Amino acid sequence: MNLDELGLKGGLVVSCQALEHEPLHSSLIMGRMAIAAKEGGAIGIRANTAADVKEIKQQVDLPVIGIVKRNYGTNPVFITPTIQEVHELAEVHAEIVAVDATLRARPDGKTLDEFVQEIRAQYPELLLMGDISTKEEAINAERLGFDLISSTLFGYTEETAGRKLYDNQFEALKEMISSVQTPVVAEGNIMTPEMAATCLEMGVYCVVVGGAITRPQQITERFVSEIAKLRASSPHVK
Repeated sequence: MNLDELGLKGGLVVSCQALEHEPLHSSLIMGRMAIAAKEGGAIGIRANTAADVKEIKQQVDLPVIGIVKRNYGTNPVFITPTIQEVHELAEVHAEIVAVDATLRARPDGKTLDEFVQEIRAQYPELLLMGDISTKEEAINAERLGFDLISSTLFGYTEETAGRKLYDNQFEALKEMISSVQTPVVAEGNIMTPEMAATCLEMGVYCVVVGGAITRPQQITERFVSEIAKLRASSPHVK
């Protein structure tokens, strides 16, 4: 399928994910979350694991960006790190498969170049998204022919640790957009509708939002944190 046929351009993709240690961890719940996202106007879903992708596709007719988060020992690459995870996502017909496209060593010893060649050889029609963290990685992902490039890993690699995508008015995202012709997706710590709109105004292909919509424990923590700050600073709040 052609990328533009999916209808993602200019819209909101909602990331419906819950890891094993989180209270909403369940393919059933993620399927219901996807329904809620669609009812709210989402034009796509990002999901983790083949089981969740399969359930979500049974519940909504939106395109799905599939990933499999899997740890291999202490290797830092965990977003669809090997061809095994690609097999799992292709089997459940994820429209797009996102993989770690940083320059870090992969758990199976393959370079990113070798990994992309392996995927293209076995799944030539599969749309690929490269999750990156820097402008240099975006340029490399474009060289390798990724269909989409996403800022997902900005702030989560050794080189970018502790930084947020919205720092300095989205300076890093602007650099990524200006460095490549490949469509760039904004993802990572986009916490408000205003932030999402800003990213679209900057020229991203679409915006992916997860925790600000689908992780109630994180949303609750932000409210509690602000209340705690108020209590600490104001004698009138008990």
